[in-house]
Amino acid sequence: MNISVALGGGGSKGNSHIGVLRVLEQEGFRIRAIAGTSFGGLVACFYAAGFSPDQIEETFASADQSRLYDRVGDESPSFLGLGGVYKWLDHHLGDRTFEGLKIPCALTAVDLRTSSEIILRTGRLRDAILATIALPGIFPAYHLDEYELVDGGVLDPVPVALARSMAPSLPVVAVTLTTPLGQPARSPSMPFASTLPSPLLSRLSSLRITRAFDIFMRGIDIGNRQITELRFQLEKPDVVIRPRVDDIGLLDRVDVHQVAKSGEEAARAMLPELKRAVSWPNRLRRFFGDN
Repeated sequence: MNISVALGGGGSKGNSHIGVLRVLEQEGFRIRAIAGTSFGGLVACFYAAGFSPDQIEETFASADQSRLYDRVGDESPSFLGLGGVYKWLDHHLGDRTFEGLKIPCALTAVDLRTSSEIILRTGRLRDAILATIALPGIFPAYHLDEYELVDGGVLDPVPVALARSMAPSLPVVAVTLTTPLGQPARSPSMPFASTLPSPLLSRLSSLRITRAFDIFMRGIDIGNRQITELRFQLEKPDVVIRPRVDDIGLLDRVDVHQVAKSGEEAARAMLPELKRAVSWPNRLRRFFGDN
């Protein structure tokens, strides 16, 4: 049962991708290609490098979430830095490249200079990950070659077409972490607000700049949800898995194991659809439809 997978972004919610991948493996699905955006790109790279879902979960759970977003001196202007993420990636992935991966993998980013989507599929994994997770304004843009790169989710929240391009004859399983249109979504919180003392948090939440940030992030979220649904209509993934992670903020400190379980539950709920997508009738329809 061969498939390709597209993993969307969503910050801390992205740990649910681990559970989805684990269930797919347990149920006998063989992932032949994987594409990712933002946190989905991070998970995609680890998986394509040969880390099992269990190993990814333990690696992510062992990270000191309080040190990931330290700033370093030469980063471009942003609310938070990625100095800790750089060190963490260097420790776990080192100089691994796309050329040495076990399965085809590609990530997306957006070039601020040309306003175009950039596909990252060559060179060091660390560079590609730092580019695809660079949420504009929150994290610094990542300079790579002639590009000034930010989060690929700006234009492509779940890279379905990219996953399909790497394995054209296979069904694409898309994993999105956005709330469906028409349903209320959680109001984004200030980064690390949950770690602040209650009196300070109370004062911070009453500031105009905090309320303005909340409105800004809610607007970004609405746009992201709309783009996701429109691209799904256009690119038609064979199966869409949507973990229930609405209660998790963008940069919340989370229990990685618990969030991964959300992904497991969502994947198991979609097993009938997954098995239908790889059935012989659908495989024949896909083959003759493409030829």
